[in-house]
Amino acid sequence: MNKKYAMQLATIFIGFIIFGISENIKGPAIPRIQYDFNLDEVQLGSLLSLNALGYLIACSFTGYLTKKLGIKNVSLTAFAAMLVSGILIFFSHSYPVFSSSYFLMYIGNGMLEIGLAILGARIFTKNTGTMMNLSHFFYGISSTVAPMIATGLMSVHLYGHLLDWRGMYLIMLSLSVLPMIPALLSSFPGDDLPHEDRIPLKALMRDPALWLLMLMLTFGVVSELAVGGWLVNFLEKSYGWSTVAASGMLSAFFFCFSAARLFLGPVTDKIGFTLSLIIFSGFSAVCTFIAIVGGESMVFLFAAAGVGIAPIYPTIMAFIATRYPRGSDTAITFTVTLMGIGSVIGNYVIGAITSGVKAGYGTDLEQGLLRGLQAGYGFIGLCALISAVFGYILYKFLKARNELI
Repeated sequence: MNKKYAMQLATIFIGFIIFGISENIKGPAIPRIQYDFNLDEVQLGSLLSLNALGYLIACSFTGYLTKKLGIKNVSLTAFAAMLVSGILIFFSHSYPVFSSSYFLMYIGNGMLEIGLAILGARIFTKNTGTMMNLSHFFYGISSTVAPMIATGLMSVHLYGHLLDWRGMYLIMLSLSVLPMIPALLSSFPGDDLPHEDRIPLKALMRDPALWLLMLMLTFGVVSELAVGGWLVNFLEKSYGWSTVAASGMLSAFFFCFSAARLFLGPVTDKIGFTLSLIIFSGFSAVCTFIAIVGGESMVFLFAAAGVGIAPIYPTIMAFIATRYPRGSDTAITFTVTLMGIGSVIGNYVIGAITSGVKAGYGTDLEQGLLRGLQAGYGFIGLCALISAVFGYILYKFLKARNELI
C-alpha cells in the first residue's frame, strides 16, 4: 500500500458508492416526478426506457473514449456528467429540460460502469477476485441505503424551502465531486500501452470463452436485477404481505447480496473463477426454485439467493481482467453492452410470462395471479440456472485447453 495505490482504491471504492446512489435514488422520487409533470404510466415507462437507452449508448462508446483520452480523463468526465446532471435536474421546471437532464445522468451512469470496471481490471492484478468483489460491495451498500437517504432528504426543509426530489438529486449527485479528488491526485496504469499491443475486438470475438462469459453475465445480471423489481410485488400479491414486510425481505436479499461480495471474494481466488461461477449461480437458482415451490414458509430462500447471485458480475470482471490483460477495456465494453440489451429484454420476458400464465386461468383470477407470479419469478431462477449451465460449458472448454482460471 502506497499513496498512489491508496488514491486509486479511493477512486474505485467511492466511485462505486456514487454509482449505487445514482442508480437507486429514483425509487422514492419517481411518484413525485410523475405527479409534478402529470405523467401517465406510458409516459413514465417511455422516460425510463429512454434513460436505459442512454445507459447503453454510453456503454458502447466509453471503451473507445478510454483508448483516445485515457481512463483517468474518462473517469473524471463520467463523474462530471453526474454532477452537471444533478444541477440541471434541480433547475428543470419543464418536462423536456428534465428528461434531457435525466438522460445525461444515465449517460454518466453508463460511462461510470464501464470506467470503473476498466479501472478495476487494470489495478487489481493480484487477488483479482477478492478486490473486484470488494469494490462491488460498496455498490451494494450504497444501493441499500440510497433509497432511505433519498426519502429522508425529500422531506427536509432548508431556509424555509422543501428540498423535494429536485433538491435531493442535486445533493446526492453533487457527491460525485468526492471521487474526482483522488482521481485527479492519482495516475492509472494502462493508458501508456501502445495501440498495436492491444487486442482488437475482432480477435477477441473469435474466442468462444468471451461469448460464454457474456451469456453468463447477461443471464446472471437479469436474475440479479429482476429481484429488485419483482420480489416485493410477488410477496404482496401471492401471500398478501404488507409493503413494509415485503420490503423487509428485499432488504434481507440486499444484506445477503452485500455480505457475499464482502466475504466470498477470497473463495473465488482460491477455487478458481470458473468453478465459483458455476457454484454461485447454481446455488441462487436452487434457492429460488425451492422458495417458489415451498410456498410462504420458504420465502427466506429468496433472500438467501442473493448470496449466490452477488459474486457473478464482479467475478466475471475479474475473469476478463485475468484472461485478457491487453484487451480488458474492449472485452468489458463488449460484454457489458450486450448484457445491458439482454437485461432490458429479460424484464419484458418476466412480465410477459406473468401475464400469459395469468390469462390462461380465465375467470379464476386469484389462482391465475398466483401461478402467473410464480411462473414469472421462476424465470428469474431459470436465468441463474442458465448462467450456471453456460459456466459448465465454459469450464469444459477451458479445461480441454488447460486454460482454467
